[in-house]
Amino acid sequence: MLTPEVPMSHSVAGEPSSAGRRAAPLTTAVYSAAEWDLLTSLPGRVLVAAAAPGPGRTERGVSASLAGLDAVAAGRASDSDLVRAVVATIYARHDGAPQPAERLTDLVDLLAACRAASRVLRRRADPADSAAYRQWVQSVAARVCRAVPGAGVRRADPPANPADRRFLDRLGAALDLG
Repeated sequence: MLTPEVPMSHSVAGEPSSAGRRAAPLTTAVYSAAEWDLLTSLPGRVLVAAAAPGPGRTERGVSASLAGLDAVAAGRASDSDLVRAVVATIYARHDGAPQPAERLTDLVDLLAACRAASRVLRRRADPADSAAYRQWVQSVAARVCRAVPGAGVRRADPPANPADRRFLDRLGAALDLG
């Protein structure tokens, strides 16, 4: 359970966590619990929305979901302390409580959450961490949209479906990528 403020700082002397694993290096900004929840839930929400059917888009299936999960996991190797900390938090969650479906897949709410995350990052994060986080979240959606049915996590470039391209463009704009 998160406390009202989640301090994000480098560990003392770089020592490993008590579980024997190296703790992910963290940024020095301080995020409120609500801000941290937003940043850590957004990649999963984007994955679900990218895989969901919508106007001109069909449901993707298992291969697209695997591509999205692979993209989330790829954040563990990011140069960004923030991205690595977010991924560590995602993987550390064991509550198993499902998110309400409308929170996960409503496009209007998702785009609003992306804009809110961009504002939080503009206020609190190092510019490089902010850019890395926003690009990583966009990459989750892109990998889902580019997944080839029945081909595991391999991708076709670019998304063939114009509706997928519009979805990615709207997501990129909400993430202030361009």
